[in-house]
Amino acid sequence: MRILNTMAARAIPFVPRSLIRKISRRYIAGETLDDACARIQSLDAAGFRTTVDVLGESASSFDQAESMTRDYLDLVDVLGANNMRTELSIKLTALGLHLDEDACMKRVSTILRAAAPYGISACIDMEDVSCTQKTLDAFLRLEADGYPVGIALQAYLTRTNEDMVPLQARKSRLRICKGIYAEANEHLVDGASKDRAAINAHFVRHVSSAIEAGSFVAITTHDAQLIDALIDWLQREQVDRSRFEFQMLLGVCEPLRDGLLAQGFNVRVYVPYGHDWYGYSTRRIKENPRIAGYILAAMIRRARVA
Repeated sequence: MRILNTMAARAIPFVPRSLIRKISRRYIAGETLDDACARIQSLDAAGFRTTVDVLGESASSFDQAESMTRDYLDLVDVLGANNMRTELSIKLTALGLHLDEDACMKRVSTILRAAAPYGISACIDMEDVSCTQKTLDAFLRLEADGYPVGIALQAYLTRTNEDMVPLQARKSRLRICKGIYAEANEHLVDGASKDRAAINAHFVRHVSSAIEAGSFVAITTHDAQLIDALIDWLQREQVDRSRFEFQMLLGVCEPLRDGLLAQGFNVRVYVPYGHDWYGYSTRRIKENPRIAGYILAAMIRRARVA
């Protein structure tokens, strides 16, 4: 079944957009700001923290980067007016990192300055390996400027071992995830290209060392075995629950997410919204081949009915 699901994931580009759109409703709050706010309020009422992301990355023009900046500023205004203390997720390429780094930094700073009076923090998301160093450099500048900001790190990258060192020394706020971009083997920890479970030992080491260094850590994974291993360590070391949180994507592993909340852990849900639903949904499906298997089964049922 796993092989069939993987084959189905590779066939995603040939799946009708209408079917992808239907599936996307599970992972995306909607296309509008109102949709996002409604989902944030619902999750907040259930006891979850939230991170909100305006979908889109790799702006190809200054106009696109400026449009994304306006989208974030509109988001901040609405969140602030409604006293919603969520967190922003920001991809630097969406704000023009590849076009003009200085202009990108000005856009990010504008967003963070607008968010700060409302108590809204942000996490600088990590993208593919071509962006890693630029993203780290940008984060250190933003952190040094006093903005309430954290950064995501990917445990499947070999370089993360070194990247962690200055961040831990500064007790930076960190978000540790496995990583989803297709990278060359030379950039990956041993075995990661063939078996994502090979990342787990590195993940645990990064989380534990960061917490021991005094950083707040967002543990971002849907791997139940990995979560169990981390909970064992956290409880054995008697780590206060204010020092970390679990993070999960909207619509993914909801029983596991709900179970963590029921155990009294802080849980944050990543809430994306916007018009780039197709690109985001196909990335999520490729990351989780089981979903591709469900889509393939739905296509077969549709063909039989027709």
